[in-house]
Amino acid sequence: MSFKFESLQVWQRALDLTVEIDSLTKLFPKEELFILTSQIKRAADSVVLNIAEGCTGQTNAVFKNFLSYALRSAIEVVSCLFIAKKRDLISNDHFDRLYNEYQSLCKMITSLRKTL
Repeated sequence: MSFKFESLQVWQRALDLTVEIDSLTKLFPKEELFILTSQIKRAADSVVLNIAEGCTGQTNAVFKNFLSYALRSAIEVVSCLFIAKKRDLISNDHFDRLYNEYQSLCKMITSLRKTL
């Protein structure tokens, strides 16, 4: 048995990105563990979780609200990427790639919201 959210491309993409964020944070120094590492991982996970929770057994209006939460969490990830870049925790190339991935994800979330 599968859940409705599993077939959503936006959920699949968010899931892939949260795995990437988890891998990225393993390279952060230990002093960031309870600061930036925790924050960016929670925000990335929140995108996936809000899409799934809103999609399952909810009205379109409720799903739109959850997509708004997911969008805000994605923007939070982007802000954390900026912080990581400023603290020299990630390279410009790594930042640019993830920035572009999250920009694309935000567009997908926004497009899905507009269809509801």
